[in-house]
Amino acid sequence: MAREMTVGIAGAAGDGLDRVGETLARVAARLGLHVYTYNSYQSLIRGGHTWLRLRISERKVDNHGDHLNFLIALNQDSLERHAPEVEGGGAILFNSDKLSCDESLVRENVAMLPLSIKELTSDFGKLLPVMQNTVALGALLHISGLEVDIARELLAETFGHKGEQVVEQNVNVLRAGYEHASKEIEPRISGWEFSRKSRPVVTGNTMTAMGAVAGGLKLYSAYPMSPATSILHWFASHSEQVGVLVKQAEDELAVMNIAIGAGHAGVRSMCATSGGGFALMTEALGMAAMIEAPVVCVNVMRGGPSTGLPTKNEQGDLNQAFGASAGDFPRVIVAPKDATDCYWVSVESLNLAEAYQLPVIILSDLLLAEHRTTIDPDAIRPDVNIERGEFVTEISPEQANNGGYLRYKITESGVSPRGIPGQPGMVYVSGTDEHDEKGVLLSDEHTNPAIRRKMHEKRMRKMDGVLASLAPLELEGPADADVTLVGWGSTWGAIHEAAEQLNAAGTTTNQLHFRYIIPFQSEQALAILDNCKRTIMVENNFSGQFARHMRAECGFNVDDLITRYDGELIEPAWLATRVARKLSGEVEDLSVSESEAREMAYHYIRIRLKDKARPAACEVVTNGEHAEPVWKVEIVDRGGAGTQGTLIIGKDSGSMLKYQPVEN
Repeated sequence: MAREMTVGIAGAAGDGLDRVGETLARVAARLGLHVYTYNSYQSLIRGGHTWLRLRISERKVDNHGDHLNFLIALNQDSLERHAPEVEGGGAILFNSDKLSCDESLVRENVAMLPLSIKELTSDFGKLLPVMQNTVALGALLHISGLEVDIARELLAETFGHKGEQVVEQNVNVLRAGYEHASKEIEPRISGWEFSRKSRPVVTGNTMTAMGAVAGGLKLYSAYPMSPATSILHWFASHSEQVGVLVKQAEDELAVMNIAIGAGHAGVRSMCATSGGGFALMTEALGMAAMIEAPVVCVNVMRGGPSTGLPTKNEQGDLNQAFGASAGDFPRVIVAPKDATDCYWVSVESLNLAEAYQLPVIILSDLLLAEHRTTIDPDAIRPDVNIERGEFVTEISPEQANNGGYLRYKITESGVSPRGIPGQPGMVYVSGTDEHDEKGVLLSDEHTNPAIRRKMHEKRMRKMDGVLASLAPLELEGPADADVTLVGWGSTWGAIHEAAEQLNAAGTTTNQLHFRYIIPFQSEQALAILDNCKRTIMVENNFSGQFARHMRAECGFNVDDLITRYDGELIEPAWLATRVARKLSGEVEDLSVSESEAREMAYHYIRIRLKDKARPAACEVVTNGEHAEPVWKVEIVDRGGAGTQGTLIIGKDSGSMLKYQPVEN
């Protein structure tokens, strides 16, 4: 078994979680380990609850897992929320000058390492509060068996521009934590096999941008909207280096029209947004289809509808991509499965857009976009194949005497030879009305059904060429499996590991994952699915949007559907458990679980009790004054003054029915 661990770092926005998490991830990556991070944060600059998990392993990992071995708690709320999750053999680290950990929250064989930050750093002068994180990082490096010298090198690189004194102070603080931990506790993990193959730590958004550059992108337009914004940040900071013009427009309508205009003029273009911004772009998307201008649009999905959950994940915009703009027109929809795939999907999408002169929609999501992972540097390369399609640079005398340049010439492939506007002898009309081969509109005086039919057929024929160019579907895992897990997009990593867990438990399981949504590879899908014993679709949305799409495209109906729609990510053990329940015929229990009751109580405490309490004991009462079973959640004072009251939560409805304060 490969060694691995999961580290949780919890606090409030502004506490510096990202910095310590990034340093830890880079330490592991330089040692040759694999990293996958999940950052659960709120829409706040400061405050709230932020929860960063880093999974570090000797083998490649494609999700943040479902265990917790070490916890660095930066405030009392985080200590109380996450201490019970740390598994035996792990450890909890916290600033003992300000925080205290109730032993009743701690599992057996979990070590507590209080860190007196004042005492440990008293020799280093005045420190910023955020430097408690560096002390904790040093202690963690000892406990987890990682090398402190790598962290020292990284701190020197990070703070080198601030001068040697700042570097020395940070290194001293790091060593203070490391040396203190080495005196107090034995390492909880040892014997790592460090390959020392340095691996970059990237996000899907970074890889989307880099893939676009490799694919010949020349213009990127955007309006900031999380979780797509970091693509704009990357391009803004690298535009001169990579030769891409970057335009931040006033809104998403302008963003899409800028990108389409560039594509129309022969410039490779891309834009990106999230679901709310994509809603504003869709009218222009239809224009791109009608004037046959290439454009690539990235929709980095988040929880919806409307503003929804700006910092949470969901695969909820698939139906939106299907219905984007009015009418029937050719489009391509692609969904990358991981960060490396984000790179190659960018390259392929730019090629498809220009080769077939149509809009391409990339459906990414918050998980892919923002969460860091190590990649093999050999998995990407800059020398990619660039396909721009058929361009016309001049017209023959015969063409000039026979109607001139036909921008929308009816061809067998549906793709018309493309001329860049402004070339001599290539004047044509590029209107959003239906038109003939020259571009002359059919709606000025009267429509022409015959020309409309043939032009419509011409455009739709492009999809035959697109379909023939796509990489084939592949069934991953044992061919004669008892269960086939079907998915699309970012769920690949969790499904892949859940299949491993199920196989290890005796249920042979394989996986069929879709990258291409439109056009749909119906014949290939049916050839595989018809030979599967039992199929289960896995989606990060409520209604099973892809399951419905697959049924519409090829008539195949999966046996079962597993969905998650609470804003959190699908995890391997969570999925494997639900697959086992489906196989046993167990009906899914949608009532409020104990952990959910505690989460609801935290919400009540934040809103009504000013964060001065925490949930404690929970019990179910089935025969009380309420029409449904209820959770009775004891609310205790965070300062140790005892019980404040009881919160009553409906077990079926999830409604907070009553708060009963303790009478003085």
